[in-house]
Amino acid sequence: MSERTATIASRVGLHARPASIFAAAVGALSVEVTIGLESDPVEDAMDASSILSLMSLGAANGDVVVLRAEGEGAEEALESLVVILETDHDAE
Repeated sequence: MSERTATIASRVGLHARPASIFAAAVGALSVEVTIGLESDPVEDAMDASSILSLMSLGAANGDVVVLRAEGEGAEEALESLVVILETDHDAE
């Protein structure tokens, strides 16, 4: 299983717009991805392709999240997703 951490860069956290951008990117991948706050137990990780799960995560600006994926292309997938989370989509 591959794992990466990312710091939420959007000014108001992982709210509707950044969550929808991120969920769409996850949905386009061939691997399943989970997301959770760094401080949460692994078993509390949520489906990263679900906008509702992402918003209920409550990740604020500066929070560190953990992304996990398994399978062919997992490393590359997680790297691309980290870039999305570490971009301030509120500044665009």
